[in-house]
Amino acid sequence: MRVASRAAVATTLLAIVPTLAVLALSGSASSHGTMTTPASRVYSCYLEGPESPDTPACQAVVALGGTQPLYDWNEVNIANAAGQHRSIIPDGKLCSANRSKYAGLDLGRSDWNTTTLPASGSYTFRIRATAPHRGNWQLYITRPGYNPLTPLRWSDLEASPFLNVTDPAVVDGYYSLTGSIPAGHPGRHLIYMIWQRSDSPEAFYSCADVVIGGTVPSPSVSASPSASPSASPSPSTSPSASPSPSTSPSTSPSASPSASPTGSTPAWAPNVSYATGARVTYGGKVYTCRQAHTSLPGWEPATTPALWLAV
Repeated sequence: MRVASRAAVATTLLAIVPTLAVLALSGSASSHGTMTTPASRVYSCYLEGPESPDTPACQAVVALGGTQPLYDWNEVNIANAAGQHRSIIPDGKLCSANRSKYAGLDLGRSDWNTTTLPASGSYTFRIRATAPHRGNWQLYITRPGYNPLTPLRWSDLEASPFLNVTDPAVVDGYYSLTGSIPAGHPGRHLIYMIWQRSDSPEAFYSCADVVIGGTVPSPSVSASPSASPSASPSPSTSPSASPSPSTSPSTSPSASPSASPTGSTPAWAPNVSYATGARVTYGGKVYTCRQAHTSLPGWEPATTPALWLAV
């Protein structure tokens, strides 16, 4: 009787093993990856440690979305993109791929970790592929005058990719894409990667902050009148070398967006550039801006304690 039972169990296991294998291949092990050279925002923050990031920018990512986005650094994706990137990802949400889970990567900040690139010549970009697949890689760079204080928009990118590669070889778990550093782009920039699989509609995205040529012109602070000079970025090749901006709310009147003639506190609104210390009303409460940013739908004061403090 026992022998018959064991035989039945063995037969059942043999029957379900192929199904389990298919599930394993089609589940979380599907194509994953991110740019590591230069380091993408999510990968750089992951290297700092999801539970206790070192830099204020990465701390803001965790404050907004928790630690899971950093543990899932290789999953900034859209499952059914099918090449329709510009139509399915709105302005201001390119770095998160329009996924609320990764909303912290869209924050407009000048203190994201940066990687210094040569002013010209050949450079090899590396993409970590935890599950390699065939596809096409396009790398875009921001236009001259790019301001990191504003969440990335499609119009911030040059119209055409400066590097376009199909089916590069995978060596030790990395894709290597070699191309020329774009001419005429000195200083602070962002490199945006689109990895579109050819064997699936799935696509992956990366935002990597760079300094080309080692010079960093101060970003325009028109969107943030009272931004502290300590928030200006410094060239860095190490994630831990980014500066720490002041996070103390300013009480200077210049820190607040233009108030009404009566002096009343303005209501919070999306697509507005708020400076540290600015005050708004939302849901019958007054909030103080904790860090300079451009507001977006879904980042209301009541739901984003990393950005707003109830007074």
